Amino acid sequence: MTNMNILAELNSITDNGLIVPCHVPERTNVVSIIKYLQVTLMPGFFHFNDLGQEAAFMQAQILLKQEIGAALQFTGICDDCASEKVNAFVQKLPEIKTLILSDMQAIYDGDPAAKTKAEVLLCYPGFYAISIYRFAHALYTLNIPLLPRIMTEYAHEKTGIDINPGATIGDHFCIDHGTGIVIGETAVLGHHVKLYQGVTIGARSFDLDENGFPVKSGKRHPNIGNHVVIYANATILGGDTFIGDNAVIGGNSWILSSVEPGKTVYYTSK
Repeated sequence: MTNMNILAELNSITDNGLIVPCHVPERTNVVSIIKYLQVTLMPGFFHFNDLGQEAAFMQAQILLKQEIGAALQFTGICDDCASEKVNAFVQKLPEIKTLILSDMQAIYDGDPAAKTKAEVLLCYPGFYAISIYRFAHALYTLNIPLLPRIMTEYAHEKTGIDINPGATIGDHFCIDHGTGIVIGETAVLGHHVKLYQGVTIGARSFDLDENGFPVKSGKRHPNIGNHVVIYANATILGGDTFIGDNAVIGGNSWILSSVEPGKTVYYTSK
């Protein structure tokens, strides 16, 4: 079979549910946006393409406009809206930096192995994943499709930490170790929450539509209060599950119902 015949056969295999636009967001450009934003917020600690802070800031905006314009095709919104979205995102950057610095402080305070804040910033996968989530969540709240998920899946690929950009997470968020953590789209985490490796904040079950397919909406993931600590490999499921302020969830626990504020829950073998 010739190359042309193979291409013809490949193109004849279609998925009726897959819409192919004239242009889609370019993943490598979205990753570059992350890196330019890192230079913009933390100059001197992050470097990319030998650009200083101002040049990186300008390049991030250029790529954001381009990739947001591509992503908006999926919602049928004109590309002219891309500039407005970029401006709205840029206005959020001071708040994002404040949150990121609070996360760095929480990790530094929470891990005796962290000798300096610079070590947290440069070395800790938890901080890396959280900071990218902060960018992605800001884009998510602006109703920009695809780009937020590309960002957090890049962080997932690099760190093993899977935070959906739709999750709402308060300040001073600490991830210790981090590998295997999963936080679902409708999860809400308060301030000063600390998670260890392998924690899942997920959905218990999915409502099905008349055709038997999962309903892609609704509150599916837990709410976690302020000053909550969740130890390694704990699983907390369900949109109606609430973990109260100052609660402690022990390692390997399986939580399907709400936990009162200040309570400690832990696994015991029978």
